[in-house]
Amino acid sequence: MSGVQQRQVNDDEDGMRLDRWFATHFPQLGFGRLQKLIRNGEVKVDKAKVTTSTRVQAGQTVRIPPIDDADVVRAPKLNEADARFLKDLILYEDEDIYVFNKPHGLAVQGGSGQSRHLDGMLKSLPNKKGEAPRLVHRLDRDTSGCLVVAKTKAAASHFGNVFRSRSARKIYWAIVAGNPHPQQGEISCFLARQSTDDGEQMVVVRNGAPGAQHSQSYYSTTDTASRKFAWVTLKPVTGRTHQLRVHMAQLGTPIIGDPRYFNIENWQGAPGLAEGLHLHARRIAIPLRGGKRLDISAPLPPHMRASFETLGFDPDRYDVSTDPEDGA
Repeated sequence: MSGVQQRQVNDDEDGMRLDRWFATHFPQLGFGRLQKLIRNGEVKVDKAKVTTSTRVQAGQTVRIPPIDDADVVRAPKLNEADARFLKDLILYEDEDIYVFNKPHGLAVQGGSGQSRHLDGMLKSLPNKKGEAPRLVHRLDRDTSGCLVVAKTKAAASHFGNVFRSRSARKIYWAIVAGNPHPQQGEISCFLARQSTDDGEQMVVVRNGAPGAQHSQSYYSTTDTASRKFAWVTLKPVTGRTHQLRVHMAQLGTPIIGDPRYFNIENWQGAPGLAEGLHLHARRIAIPLRGGKRLDISAPLPPHMRASFETLGFDPDRYDVSTDPEDGA
C-alpha cells in the first residue's frame, strides 16, 4: 500500500478533468474505485472536496489517499495492433521515454465520444514491471507532432518536473490566415474557460476575472504566401488549454482549419489547401535524466505537407536560428 501523496498540477494539465488526471498518473486505478475514493472525501484538490468531473488548474495540489493492491485493476490483454501502430510513431526512445510523432486527429486522452485515444493504446507497451507508459504533457486532438511519454514512474516524475518548471523548449509550426503584424513578437494575456452551446472554449479576459490565468507565447513569421497566408513559428512559454490557437486568433491571424477559434467571416481559402487544423508540434528540446539534452523534430503530417506545397512553403529551408526566443 502506498502512503498519502500530494502532487501538484503542472501547466500542461491545466483544465484537465480530475478523472483523466488520475488516469494519467495512476493508469492502473479502476474508475469505480476512484469514484468511491472521491465520494468518501479521500481525494481533495487544495483541501477542497471534488467530483470526477472537477477540472484541475495549474499549481493546485491533489491529495492522493493510500492505494491498496486491491484498488489496482488487472492489466488488460495487450493489443498487438496498437503496439505496432505506436512503434511506427516513435521518433526517439531510450530507457526512460518515448517521443512520438502524434498524428493529427488522434486524441491524447479519452473523453466524450473518444473511444480510441493514445493514453489507452499505451497499455500495449508495458515496461518490465507490466506498467503502462505515462503521459507527462498533452497535445490537442487535432494538433500533431512531438509528444513525450515516460516509461516508468521515476521517469514520469523527472519529466513532469521538466514541464512544470518550463525547462522544456517547445516549437510549433502553424499556417495562419493573413500576415501577423508585427512580423514577430510576444502575446501575453489572461485566459479563462467559457461554456458554449457546443462545449467549452478559452476566451481572453481581464486580470482578476473568475478563472483567469496568465498565458504567454512568442511568435515569428517564417514565410508568407501573398497577404493571405503565413507560416508562423510559435514558442509557448505557458501551457494553457488551446493557448496558441487563441493567441493567433487574438492577433487577427487565426490558424487555418481551426473549427473553434477561426474568426474571419466570409474568408475564402486557396485551391488545394488541405482541411484540418494546421498546427504542428514541430520540435522539442528537453533535459534527459543523464544530464544530456535531447533536441528532436517531427515531420509534418500529410495534410500540412500538402498545404505547404500548395502555398510554396519549403520546410527544408527552415533555419532553426529563426525560432522565436524569449524577448523576441
